[in-house]
Amino acid sequence: MDNIYIEYNFTVTPKEPATEILIAELGNVGFESFIENENGVIAYIQKVSWNDSILDSIFVLNSNEFLIDYIKSEVAQTNWNAEWEKNFEAIHVDNLVSIRAPFHKNPHLKYDIVIEPKMSFGTGHHETTHMMIQHLLNLNLDNKKVLDMGCGTGILAIFAEMKGANPTDAIDIDNWCYLNSLENIGRNNCQFISVFEGDSSLLINKKYDVIIANINRNILLADMETYTNCLNQNGVLLLSGFYKEDILIINEEVSKFNLKLETTIERNNWVALKYQKS
Repeated sequence: MDNIYIEYNFTVTPKEPATEILIAELGNVGFESFIENENGVIAYIQKVSWNDSILDSIFVLNSNEFLIDYIKSEVAQTNWNAEWEKNFEAIHVDNLVSIRAPFHKNPHLKYDIVIEPKMSFGTGHHETTHMMIQHLLNLNLDNKKVLDMGCGTGILAIFAEMKGANPTDAIDIDNWCYLNSLENIGRNNCQFISVFEGDSSLLINKKYDVIIANINRNILLADMETYTNCLNQNGVLLLSGFYKEDILIINEEVSKFNLKLETTIERNNWVALKYQKS
């Protein structure tokens, strides 16, 4: 039986920066997927994770600076395919990486990733995924052991293998993301990626050369010690899923574990940070 999702169709005036703030706050309370449009954003959360007071902690809804209205409805997970095809356009990252659906033409860039995310997060459209790909472009991943934590569609694990990573673990707590990652990994003919359903408790006694964690700020902070314990000496930790304003608190937590901030990428106030373990 397909999971049931709750859809919120938000109309936001003015659209920016309210839409960015809204997406960040919704992500912190369990919303998984977002489609931005000219009027605002459509947000999805699994019905099992939803409750009547889910929006009570969304502070931007009570801001005097913005007018935000919404319509709520239930959607079956299978409806996502139609939304996906209707809203998704192929994108390019630095004219080196193409991210597209099976129905898009291959632009024949250096790297070509084909995904069909359905209800999973991580299409490359969101700033955080885009920036993580930029970080990975600048890393030598040949025969590196990589972790993609909160893998969503599996897109970053797939790209890591394309860049030479072997092996890669991809982990997500959501069953749909787990299944979707398996599908996309097969679609891209990856051979060295293992997908697991679960959380950071799966990382006991694991070691990696590169850890990718594109999750929300609160989860990153809670699991930071686990990530850093799993990182080999001179290993790289890539973090995203939060705003520029969050760098201070993220950096304060990471610095407890002898990691040094090396590179910051910013895109529409979202950031992706590269740390190295010394």
